[in-house]
Amino acid sequence: MAIVSIKTQQVTLYDADGWILRAPVSTGVGGRETPAGIFAVIEKDKDHHSSMYDDAWMPNMQRITWNGIALHGGPLPGYAASHGCVRMPYGFAENLFDKTRIGMRVIIAPNDAAPVDFSHPSLFQPNAEALAAAPGRAETLARDAKDTSKDASEAKKAAIVTARAAKISAASLRKLKLLKTRADAALTAADKALAAASNDQAKARAEERRQKAAAKASQAGTQLDTATADAATKRDAAAAAKDAAKATETKKTDTAKAANDAKLALEPVSIYISRATQKLYVRRNTHKHWPDGGEVFDSSIEVPITIRDPDKPIGTHVFTAMARNDSGLRWSAVSIDDADSAKDALDRVTIPKDVLDRIAPTAVPRSSIIVSDEPLSRETNYRTEFVAVLSNQPQGGFITRKPTNVDRVASDDLGRDRGSSFFDWGFRSYDTPRRERYFPFN
Repeated sequence: MAIVSIKTQQVTLYDADGWILRAPVSTGVGGRETPAGIFAVIEKDKDHHSSMYDDAWMPNMQRITWNGIALHGGPLPGYAASHGCVRMPYGFAENLFDKTRIGMRVIIAPNDAAPVDFSHPSLFQPNAEALAAAPGRAETLARDAKDTSKDASEAKKAAIVTARAAKISAASLRKLKLLKTRADAALTAADKALAAASNDQAKARAEERRQKAAAKASQAGTQLDTATADAATKRDAAAAAKDAAKATETKKTDTAKAANDAKLALEPVSIYISRATQKLYVRRNTHKHWPDGGEVFDSSIEVPITIRDPDKPIGTHVFTAMARNDSGLRWSAVSIDDADSAKDALDRVTIPKDVLDRIAPTAVPRSSIIVSDEPLSRETNYRTEFVAVLSNQPQGGFITRKPTNVDRVASDDLGRDRGSSFFDWGFRSYDTPRRERYFPFN
């Protein structure tokens, strides 16, 4: 995860073992402040140019909202100077770009914030057997879904063929009914002519005519009986094929959902619990690419949740599964708006058992639980994980931008302020990072 401190104008990148990179940044100026809150990387562009600021170069851009807030390389004058984005030293931005992925957590804190080791009964722990079986189960269900999809396609084709045959048979039956009616009418007329014949010659002609009419009526009747039976058979076959197609389509849908859930179970899961809406939301990255450069996130779970003392502020806390350990997962906590302590926040929350049963057994590192007073931002959609902005902090650089439009690109004010200071040349941390002591920036 990456944590940006607006107060200290600094960004720090963490992995499972601690912090690995740190650098100065330049966040938004007054009136265009960078919003504090919870974000995730939703798009990456190595060679990005602004569509808002004279085609300004914003290399190694990592978007965190679709309305234009991003992390990217840029000049650092030594103070907040952007229009809402987070500028980083060019070299650091390039190095960071190569270490991140879509969905990486980005926390923008108004003050200093850092992850601390944390444990709590509400933090889900995976089941070893479920974890071991998950990949094989996903493969099996994927094959089942493929086979069922093929079956559904064939059943649909069969339903179309039988429906067409039933339609043709029904049309033929209607035609034969008309011919039978005409044949019966001709026979009736012949009977009347025979009865009205006044001499032997007329009777002979009438009798011959009647015999022909009777033969035609008999033939029409036989054909009608055959066609009636055939139409009934084909009508029943069409109905059965239609029912079979519906059944296989339902099975296809159910199997596809099961396969999708099994595939998603292999991915990190993120939960957002909002005191404002009294709801719990779940997101998982499907890794399905969207034309605008983003990826689609599954958002099929959204349920009411119980929060004790719902009128009391709870703060904003991010709990992250950092790595596996003997008990399942090792968790960390980051609090950026601590109206309540991280422990007390989780103590007040009751996650529904059916939700836990769906996601906890196969939880993996990088999974997270977020508890916040805030509702999800309007920027949260099918191409984002979670976007939540602290309402008690200035957010001019966020609210002055238009709502999400997939054609917009991340923007900042690069090119408008070319001030320089020692921040432009490099940065040496006063602490000692776990691995990299010094990183030379461009």
